[in-house]
Amino acid sequence: MKKVLVLALVLIMCLSSVVFAQGGKESSGGVITLKLAENQPANNPVSQGMMKFAELVEQKTNGSVKVEVYLDAQLGSENETIDQVQAGTLDLARVNTSALQATADEVGVYSLPYIFTSTEQKYKVLDGEIGQSLDKVLEEKYNMKNLAYLEAGSRNFYTTKKPITCVADMNGMKVRVQPSNVAIKMVELLGGAATPMDYGEVYQGLQTGVVDAAENDFVSYYTSGHYEVAKYYSLDGHMAPPAVLLISLTTWNKLSPEQQAAVQEAADEAATWQRKAMDDYQNESRAAVEAAGCQVIDVDVKEFQDAVADIYDMYPQYAEVIDAIKKIN
Repeated sequence: MKKVLVLALVLIMCLSSVVFAQGGKESSGGVITLKLAENQPANNPVSQGMMKFAELVEQKTNGSVKVEVYLDAQLGSENETIDQVQAGTLDLARVNTSALQATADEVGVYSLPYIFTSTEQKYKVLDGEIGQSLDKVLEEKYNMKNLAYLEAGSRNFYTTKKPITCVADMNGMKVRVQPSNVAIKMVELLGGAATPMDYGEVYQGLQTGVVDAAENDFVSYYTSGHYEVAKYYSLDGHMAPPAVLLISLTTWNKLSPEQQAAVQEAADEAATWQRKAMDDYQNESRAAVEAAGCQVIDVDVKEFQDAVADIYDMYPQYAEVIDAIKKIN
């Protein structure tokens, strides 16, 4: 009889360990510990938003769920962690939609140039029916749930020799871009010579004249030191793909309804906090580069939008979504 009881206990323990082997680990006392992958350092507002999320999850679940945040790409690159979340071997990952596109092409619409006309309009899109419909696709096709859209900044061009004040100024200009077909085609339509280059090589490329320009948001422009060698920053806002906080449905479905509601509430509050933190940091970075002598130039954004309008025809799969986004002011 004792042997039967022992075997039964062993079986129960084994089953419990299988349940939480993927998508969450249950510790003593019934506490579920989730791992969250973040590729940015601790001082980045996106990372700080994830730390805020972890704090809120523990608070709102009364300690029944805890989130461990792994910074600096400790758990892998964005694309690697996306694959892990989809497979259910990682609980959570904060990634940019430009990286997510490689797995879920549907979100690639967010990376099209000038798809958003302002930050306000962007969040009407993301927090409204369009964002919700694309979130549903992630759940139905990719075993992932988007808990929140986060602010990742707006990308602008910056140059070494002369400022970009209009589209004509870009004619023949060698512009460093990410290794992305959309980014390459965008620069070509603007008259520039797109030059894909690893991010770590951009400073030297600008300094030595291998490229005449690059593009990024104010935070990256400042923290990378690119402002030291490229003094002209033009506010065209050509790309503003958001970040997302993904949770594996494998993990999500193991949480109780009460825990799910608490985690979602924590994500919503963390996203609101993070968007403001990123906006504040962008403003601080702008002030810092202007204090260092950089010139920030306003441009006629519509001229740039019109110049690249044909790029939308290259992505017919987004036609319906593009039309819906254009109707939102």
